Amino acid sequence: MARRVFFSFHFDNDAWRAGQVRNIGSVEGNEPVSDNDWEKVKRGGNAAIEKWIDDQLKGRSCVVVLIGSKTSTRRWVKREIVKGWKEGKAVVGVYVHGLKDQNERSAAKGSNPFAQISLSNGGSLADRVSAHDPTRATSRKTYDAIKVNLAQWVEEAIAAQA
Repeated sequence: MARRVFFSFHFDNDAWRAGQVRNIGSVEGNEPVSDNDWEKVKRGGNAAIEKWIDDQLKGRSCVVVLIGSKTSTRRWVKREIVKGWKEGKAVVGVYVHGLKDQNERSAAKGSNPFAQISLSNGGSLADRVSAHDPTRATSRKTYDAIKVNLAQWVEEAIAAQA
């Protein structure tokens, strides 16, 4: 049975790449939100966004952060990571800059978002959470590397959290 995960990513930059990863099907992810639905949530303000995140995290065993070129700068991605971690969910990162978008472009590699989240006992979340870089010579080979490894990365994150 596939694990139920929450995919966290920078919507504007990486929704297409995230869709590719979701379609792999090796883990059961949250339903993708359309541009129109996301705009509706955002119009509700910060409280509506926080409620949407909270609702989406329910019943998930792992937060999979799809790391693109600007993911580490996104306020809501950080909240998703911190909320998941505080709730005892496993967290794992997967760099997706090597996947092409709808315009056939790959992106620059972004910073590790876990390095910006401090732990109460010192250090950062990057000391406890893996960020895998499956980037290969082509977008197809990057996709194949994610397809082969994603379920295992999720299982490893869950085992590390236990």
